Order: sequence, then C-alpha cells, then structure tokens
Amino acid sequence: MDFLTNTTHLHVTTWVIAIVLFAIAAFSSKKLTAVQMVLRVFYILLIVTGGALFMEYRDIVAEGGMFYDMKVLFAILVIGFMEMILARKNKGKSTTIFWVL
Repeated sequence: MDFLTNTTHLHVTTWVIAIVLFAIAAFSSKKLTAVQMVLRVFYILLIVTGGALFMEYRDIVAEGGMFYDMKVLFAILVIGFMEMILARKNKGKSTTIFWVL
C-alpha cells in the first residue's frame, strides 16, 4: 500500500473532487442520487487515504502533539456534516446549522 503514502497527491486530489461533487449536489435544485453515491465512494477513499497517511507518518508527527489527531477528528466531522447537509436538503429540512458548523 505504498502508493497511498508515498505522496499526499492522492489524498488531496480526492478532497478536491469530493468538494466539487458536494458543491454540485448541495447547490443543485434537483435530487442528484448518482452524484451522492459517487460522493460516498469518495468519502471512503478520503478515510482510507487519510488513515494510511496518518498511520505512516504518526511517529514522525508525534513531536507535534495532538495536532494531527485533531485534524483526523475534524476531517471526519467535515465528512459527516457534508453528508448531513445533503440528507437534510433532500428531505426538505433546514440545513443552516450544518452550514454554520
């Protein structure tokens, strides 16, 4: 699994594609089920590539304290909030609080 950790390009590219897909799904007036399914695949890729990077470089970044641990937690929260925004949008409920968070 060296291809996951030799550079961060795969992880960063996955984040960029996920954000673009999220923007398309969030700002669309229609329910885009296919886009949301592809976005969920990218969520999984984000967690896998991020987890691989975190495990590979955990010893190196241990000197920095809990910074990267918090970064992992916040990344998972961002993914959760993105999913909650899309789910509540499709149900016709208010998404304001999740946009703020």
